[in-house]
Amino acid sequence: MARILIVDDSPSQLLGLKRLVEKLGHETLTAEDGAAGVEAAKREKPDLVLMDVVMPNLNGFQATRAISKDAATAHIPVILVTTKDQDTDRVWGMRQGAKAYVTKPVNEADLTKALNEALAK
Repeated sequence: MARILIVDDSPSQLLGLKRLVEKLGHETLTAEDGAAGVEAAKREKPDLVLMDVVMPNLNGFQATRAISKDAATAHIPVILVTTKDQDTDRVWGMRQGAKAYVTKPVNEADLTKALNEALAK
């Protein structure tokens, strides 16, 4: 069982991802925007972060970069989970330090595969 931080500004998306992750047997933590997500990652040191992209205060690309570049959190894999499905978004997200990119609406099998691969590393 892993501790997974879910960062999303949509309460319904947050709840859906939380249910899915808990169904897979993991513990969840949540944050409602990128800035809160970065702070939670520093404070809680989760095993993995699921990060939305379009959020207020600090978007998911900025938050992913902050987590992946900080020595205290660089070891935490980030999976971007977003409605942004252009190739340029994927490339940019991976350049910010994301380990995987999953588009919404989330396919349970795709998210499970991304989670398992990121946690195995």
